[in-house]
Amino acid sequence: MLEIKVLGPGCANCRKLEEIAREAAAQLGAEAQIEKVTDMDAILAWDVLKTPGLVVNGRLVSSGRIPAPGSVVAWLREALG
Repeated sequence: MLEIKVLGPGCANCRKLEEIAREAAAQLGAEAQIEKVTDMDAILAWDVLKTPGLVVNGRLVSSGRIPAPGSVVAWLREALG
């Protein structure tokens, strides 16, 4: 199972990133637990200074932008091994 965290205060960009992550997991047929992290201290603990951030299986893969859906699919595929 993939563990995905979307880091951000809940803005439109954060919601868009969550949507992209859900679609990427569905495209791969992967079971994923997606958590929204809105607590600023928790976000800063990941060294994210600009949101949104994306963490896959404990690894920060993106921050400060909305990545292309193809990039998210690639990161999830890599995390699945």
